Amino acid sequence: MTTPRDPVADLRRIAFLLERANEATYRVRAFRSAAKTLSALPAEEVAQRAAAGTLTELSGVGDVTARCVAESLAGEEPVYLRRLLATEGVDLDDAAAALRSALRGDCHTHSDWSDGGSPIEEMALAAVELGHEYVVLTDHSPSLKVARGLTADRLKKQLDYVAAVNAALPQGFRILTGIEVDILADGSLDQTDELLSRLDVVVGSVHSGLRDDSARMTRRMLRAIENPHLDVLGHCTGRMVANRPAGAEGPGDRGHRKRLRPPSDFDAAAVFAACAAHGKAVEINSRPERQDPPKRLIRQALEAGCVFTISTDAHAPGQLDWQRFGCERAALCGVSADRVVNTWKADQLVDWAAGHSA
Repeated sequence: MTTPRDPVADLRRIAFLLERANEATYRVRAFRSAAKTLSALPAEEVAQRAAAGTLTELSGVGDVTARCVAESLAGEEPVYLRRLLATEGVDLDDAAAALRSALRGDCHTHSDWSDGGSPIEEMALAAVELGHEYVVLTDHSPSLKVARGLTADRLKKQLDYVAAVNAALPQGFRILTGIEVDILADGSLDQTDELLSRLDVVVGSVHSGLRDDSARMTRRMLRAIENPHLDVLGHCTGRMVANRPAGAEGPGDRGHRKRLRPPSDFDAAAVFAACAAHGKAVEINSRPERQDPPKRLIRQALEAGCVFTISTDAHAPGQLDWQRFGCERAALCGVSADRVVNTWKADQLVDWAAGHSA
């Protein structure tokens, strides 16, 4: 007899690959919803329903996902999964592959506590499967209301929640606490100093006033970089270079992300000099629609003596594998592993970040 496969694992794997391929959110949701529904049922009931053809009577299970479940239970790799695996993409070149293999974690990720689409636990377990040693949870700060930014009270609750989740995660992996804090119009950071001081890693990004004139944007960014609580300057130009796929709107893909957006104007030489002087990292954002900063600015930051993070800004588990895109761009610009802080062990990263506010 053929040994059945795990249908829930197959559905989740399909969703992961769809996310990684930047496919439309409704497709991903179909497989994640089916996996969630079936994971709550006894395996015997799932098998009985598959045999009787009644899986589609369950909320969240459609014809396509039911067919995948039936194929899994028959011991076959679902055709849908097989096709995705056959079209995964091309291998990285040697320099990018070496950089990718040197990364130990991801310094910019989101969960469903703000505008991400998946629970903290699901994001963490996906990172474990990718071979990460840590992931920094950086949900948004309160002023970004469209992204359900975390108030001080909600952030305090999240810190307690992360501590509980860490206790249950596989040994050798941990979630580092963090935030993607808004850099406000005056350059201040959108959270209390007391809470920022409790976090392992603070990413600061500009999300509003992106069309400020160069002088004003430069002053704003310099003040944020000088703040002892900021560790990483996130997606520094704010640009969008590609439209999201049709139907891709969903958690982590707010409506404005469908539109192309030019980069913000600022004095890059001054900003990168400040990052180097204060020991702050410049993020190489791996999202395909961002590609931020552009390669010319990566090279300029490298020449200025900056260190970097290569992070995904992931809003779903499959997007955690987007680091390959950032590694390709970093390698093209000559960024070596010793200039990337998330090649470090977790304790070294946390100590480096703590040194900014010491």
